[in-house]
Amino acid sequence: MDLFDSELRVIDAAQALAAKLGDDPNHTVAAAVMDTLGRIHTGVNVHHFTGGPCAELVAIGAAAAAHAGPLVTIAAAGCDDRGLLAPCGRCRQVILDLHPDALIALPEQPGRTTSAMAETAGTAGAAGTASGSTYDIAPIAALLPRSYRHPDAEPTRLLRFNARYFDAIASARKTLTVRWNESHTAGPALAYFENTDSGTVPVEITSVEAHRLSELTPQILQLSKSPTSEGYVANLREHYPAMPEDANVEVVTFRLSAPNI
Repeated sequence: MDLFDSELRVIDAAQALAAKLGDDPNHTVAAAVMDTLGRIHTGVNVHHFTGGPCAELVAIGAAAAAHAGPLVTIAAAGCDDRGLLAPCGRCRQVILDLHPDALIALPEQPGRTTSAMAETAGTAGAAGTASGSTYDIAPIAALLPRSYRHPDAEPTRLLRFNARYFDAIASARKTLTVRWNESHTAGPALAYFENTDSGTVPVEITSVEAHRLSELTPQILQLSKSPTSEGYVANLREHYPAMPEDANVEVVTFRLSAPNI
């Protein structure tokens, strides 16, 4: 699968800024981040012997200064044609605490398999092309398995969906989704629609229940018009090609948290 055009724009922005660097050894990495409105914010690292910030953190700060809200995609690139760079451990922890639903653009690694996100296309585990190169993209949680979560962090959460689900969610006809290898909790969130200008829809996650994939039934999935869950599971596997046969999944229910969208 290909990455979304919006995700490729983030990669291109990071690489374009990185191409302008290199003369100053204190600024050798560029980063770009995208918010839910499709705006891209950029920054460069500030190397210093006391420990200056990485480019990703500078870009996150620039986005915060612009009142960007939750970020959906992050990419970093090195000067001197080094291409995309994976975030360091500190950046991974910061992103996880502040933007836990962000997707991170990564250099492709032969033999590496990541998961795709449910009900989205071209997300984690997908490969795409920008400027003639191939990349991967993965949720930040996948880059820090069994991670520490800062107890005082209260980030705005995102539920990602393909754009085709906008009408169903905005009209409250769709109130359930199944996720694998994500980490959602009950509480307020924004339904975000990939690669679209539809905007976000405020929702309230009402429950998150763990189930074995083999245990999903029409009742659990609230399938009133289908006697079996096989079709739903088959579609789920298309979105999560790396999902194992005995996977544990989360059934997430939600409702609109505003009367008028």
